Amino acid sequence: MGNFKEYDQYDGLGLAALVREKELSPTEIYETAIDRIERVNPRINAVTTPIFDLARKEIEKGLPEGPFTGVPFLLKDLIAAYAGVPLTGGSRAYRDYIPAEDCELVKRLKRVGLVIMGKTNCPEFGLMGVTEPELHGPTRNPWNYDHTPGGSSGGSAAAVAGGMVPVATGGDGGGSLRIPASCCALFGLKPTRGRNPTGPEHGAIWQGAVVEHVLSRSVRDSAAVLDATCGTDVGAPYVIPVPERPYLEEVARDPGALRIAFNTVSPLGTEVHPECVRAVEAAAKLLEALGHSVEENRPDIDGTALAQSYLAMYMAEIAADIEELTPLLGRRVRKDDVEALTWTLGLLGRTFSAGYFVKQMRQWGTAARVMGRFHETYDLYLTPTVAYPPVRIGELQPKPAERALLTVVNTLGLGKLLQLSGITDKLAVKNLSKTPFTQLANFTGQPAMSVPLHWTEEGLPCGVHFMARFGDEATLFRLAAQLEQAKPWFDRRPPVVA
Repeated sequence: MGNFKEYDQYDGLGLAALVREKELSPTEIYETAIDRIERVNPRINAVTTPIFDLARKEIEKGLPEGPFTGVPFLLKDLIAAYAGVPLTGGSRAYRDYIPAEDCELVKRLKRVGLVIMGKTNCPEFGLMGVTEPELHGPTRNPWNYDHTPGGSSGGSAAAVAGGMVPVATGGDGGGSLRIPASCCALFGLKPTRGRNPTGPEHGAIWQGAVVEHVLSRSVRDSAAVLDATCGTDVGAPYVIPVPERPYLEEVARDPGALRIAFNTVSPLGTEVHPECVRAVEAAAKLLEALGHSVEENRPDIDGTALAQSYLAMYMAEIAADIEELTPLLGRRVRKDDVEALTWTLGLLGRTFSAGYFVKQMRQWGTAARVMGRFHETYDLYLTPTVAYPPVRIGELQPKPAERALLTVVNTLGLGKLLQLSGITDKLAVKNLSKTPFTQLANFTGQPAMSVPLHWTEEGLPCGVHFMARFGDEATLFRLAAQLEQAKPWFDRRPPVVA
């Protein structure tokens, strides 16, 4: 079992080609994937719900013929419903929840022959830029076990970086796909709002901020998966123009000479680590060498005001999530049903007036207009993906004094007092200071990607981030493929798989 030693030297399309050419069977690849997961997962805790028996039944039933037939795959344990498989969202409250039907995205993934092997770890409700839920425990970065793989799609990122599978899903509501891509040296693209389906249960998730896609080691895998999943589903809240051609074809096309603006200053005015600055500066030089026009500039956007609007949405959505637990649990929700910080954020979410919330959401439309004008001059906007290299496990968790405050606030229900104290503004800066660059694309709905072009002296990855015009994933894929060829990353492996 699991004797295909070259397994992790192939991307998803490469493995599918071996199956198509009958050099390997789906069963042989499946058994190798199980062996890899069972050997690596105890060290990094990326896969929380293995479904090996279900995967075998799908193979025995006969896989659909498609671009990924026989390729092992993992789903983030949030939003991506697989019938009969627990969907916990990283929360104690959902540990016994089992959806009755596949979501539309999972249906489309199955149709192209992917073999779903299990679910991956995520923070409770996908709320953090690290993956350390109390339900499943922390996921560790394959590049250094003491550090986070990022979040909220940290389990998927660690699994792909750790060589368990070549591709896995992630969701992105504020950087939750691109942040772990940066932390784990993967390619991570957030599609345009409305590009991938959210049905049949969901509509505009997080007011339209959330889009699902995948983390991968190769650019072409990401493109081919998006070809398989994109398109409107029944009752979709957004209908956007279809791609001019398949994204897999875009990967082979020359991007031409692009005009690119770059910036390394945090939109919050907070510190950016020198390594993250160096990552962008080196990328700018590489882009110039490839024939692109690169200049320092940034859009005229109030980053602090947008951060506050993001936190308003975030807290209000948490409050709604907690309220929706009542019918699931069959009783009134208690504070111990969720993590202490989640409960506090929910209390804060209930302090906002409807007028305040709408006012904050209007800023997203204003930002989209600013970026539309910005892209009349520039094809792409380049920044660091994150402001700091991967932080240590536990570094962003509440300190003892903060935990004590959370206990008091939660016990006495002091959400309004906490909000009036001004602590919410401080929370906005503290929570986003390590990851201040990615949220803009979620506000505006634009496609964006993290590309693994830099490592620190300590060997920790730092991605670089590109935003494109609304609907223009094609330019991102073309440039990413060019960068992948100019500065390859596929064969650079973390210690866990070296």
